[in-house]
Amino acid sequence: MATDNVVHQLAIRVGNKLHEERLMLATAESCTGGMVAAAITDISGSSNWFERGFVTYSNLAKTEMIGVPAALIEHHGAVSEPVARAMAEGALRNSRAQVSVAITGVAGPAGGSEAKPVGTVSFAWSNRLHTAVETQLFKGDREQVRAQAAAHALRGLLELLERRER
Repeated sequence: MATDNVVHQLAIRVGNKLHEERLMLATAESCTGGMVAAAITDISGSSNWFERGFVTYSNLAKTEMIGVPAALIEHHGAVSEPVARAMAEGALRNSRAQVSVAITGVAGPAGGSEAKPVGTVSFAWSNRLHTAVETQLFKGDREQVRAQAAAHALRGLLELLERRER
């Protein structure tokens, strides 16, 4: 699949940038189920810049593993920018990484609502000083939504790393 190649190429670029900057990455993934971590660890030498990945698919895992407050999930829903932010910041607090990415969404085909239809994915990228968040709506089936989300997460990491240089 072409998206697999895009994700792989983005992971290489992220890895090169992290290695250059001597930074470590942590991931906190929900709907992607570890796809970003898998793309990263497909690259030989990634242990030089990938510290750890959290797959926090359930709400309880988000709370127990990375400290997302249960009240935040109850108030905003697991698929929300506040929860994505808490996931990214929690991944940093619970690791030795300096940079993180978080992904939480509705990959489908079930689980969508009028407010958060299938394809809704919230992201956060953090470097301990700044956390950026955004929500995207992707089209396609479950596999396509997940692949697009993984690629978008990696593009956001590149933007975060390039912002450090300015």
